[in-house]
Amino acid sequence: MNIKRALISVSDKTGLVEFAQQLHKYGVEIISTGGTMKTLKEAGIPVRYVSEVTGFPEIMDGRVKTLNPYIHGGILAVRDNIAHLEAMEKHQIPAIDMVVVNLYPFRQTIERPDVSLEDAVENIDIGGPAMIRAASKNFQYVTVVVNPARYNDILDQLAKEGDILPSYRMALAKEAFHHTAEYDACIANYLAGQLGEGTFADTVHVVYEKVQPLRYGENPQQQAAFYREKNATGVGVANARQLHGKELSFNNIVDVEAAYHIVAEFDKPAAVIIKHTNPCGTGIGVDLAEAYAKAYQADPVSAFGGIIGLNREVDVATAVQIGKLFAEAIIAPGYTQDALDILTKKQNIRLLVAEKMQPGCKQVDIKTVSGGMLIQEKDTALETFHDMKVVTKRQLSNTEWEQLLFAWKVVKHVKSNAIVIADDNQTLGVGAGQMNRVGAAAIALEQAGDKAQGAVMASDAFLPFRDTVDTAAKAGIKAIIQPGGSVRDAESIEAADEHGIAMVFTGVRHFKH
Repeated sequence: MNIKRALISVSDKTGLVEFAQQLHKYGVEIISTGGTMKTLKEAGIPVRYVSEVTGFPEIMDGRVKTLNPYIHGGILAVRDNIAHLEAMEKHQIPAIDMVVVNLYPFRQTIERPDVSLEDAVENIDIGGPAMIRAASKNFQYVTVVVNPARYNDILDQLAKEGDILPSYRMALAKEAFHHTAEYDACIANYLAGQLGEGTFADTVHVVYEKVQPLRYGENPQQQAAFYREKNATGVGVANARQLHGKELSFNNIVDVEAAYHIVAEFDKPAAVIIKHTNPCGTGIGVDLAEAYAKAYQADPVSAFGGIIGLNREVDVATAVQIGKLFAEAIIAPGYTQDALDILTKKQNIRLLVAEKMQPGCKQVDIKTVSGGMLIQEKDTALETFHDMKVVTKRQLSNTEWEQLLFAWKVVKHVKSNAIVIADDNQTLGVGAGQMNRVGAAAIALEQAGDKAQGAVMASDAFLPFRDTVDTAAKAGIKAIIQPGGSVRDAESIEAADEHGIAMVFTGVRHFKH
């Protein structure tokens, strides 16, 4: 057994006793501190107190205990360096072959609603990261363990080899450096928040962990993988559970994200079908089955091969309808067992469960550019009719208000320039990603066809000219909702008055690129 001595000092004591018992059976001497030593002694495992090794007591409320040459010399010594070995012998420094350390629970501390700055600072580990980094640097000779999930692998290797394989020691060192980097990032982000820097600090540290490799990216020639923000809350697509179906693709995940956010806009049962991140059909109803029927009927052609988003548990009536369509994936808060029995008959459809995001939930949107990134708050603004203003002579009926607000929530999620035509809580036409607004309107109105008569129109940004209003009037649109703010607003208002169209200004733009 090449490992003769191990230093163990852990905050997370998962599997600790069993691991240490096995090390002891292999003849490994264990050095420990504080609570870890107490746990091991209570389990009947022989332990040397760190002060016995250093010849120096813990001081300053335990802040200083392992920061000592007798510890760090034993970890950092290069075993085939004669000068290092002579120094160890001269100063009687024992070699430490394994360091098992994880750190004070800083993140858990700052997540407490009543935490003070003093409490947070006291939970910043100093000795732990120093030992981890020392052992990681010297991975050619020392095994560093920060993750209890590695205990079994380590014991298996010791049983078979009497040592830890060099490649595995390097892998453990890499994991350890990630561990300390994440720990330092958490502290830096917390202090930035205390200084009022918030999301947009001078330096941003975000840690992501791999969820799964992907077959490819947007196209087969692009490599890709899916990552989740480390220690994020359970809300969101990255934390969704897949119940059935093939592995998600890159494009599936992007479209699932779009579907998830659109249905989160609505309190009533809502459904959306997404193609290339845009909603080809959206509907709300008295129940989920009605909402889905509206979403599908809005554009049955584009619905083929789409991603379905639902904001209620999927029931049998909804599942039966979805079963008639080829869909790539469904994301919903849940499924009844009978609905699952129906949907799982389709071998390839991906069924995802995700906790419903609450309206207005603060999230961050990150976009990469060459050599950098842009960070912004997600567009979670929640406007109501109280925030809006009717700017035309003709006022709105309650029904028209309802339809405008529905269309306004949908257009927010359509790629700019965006126009949505809607009626009866159903999209009728969607003009997405056009280079000019009147072009987007023409596409949406053409799709709506005769159903545009008496319907409403939503525009994600202001109408720069009256031409969009004139085009809408020819199709029979009765009300328009838009942010306003153009230097030619008066012309658009005048056109609306000429055509007897009611127009609402929201004062809020919803560009989406």
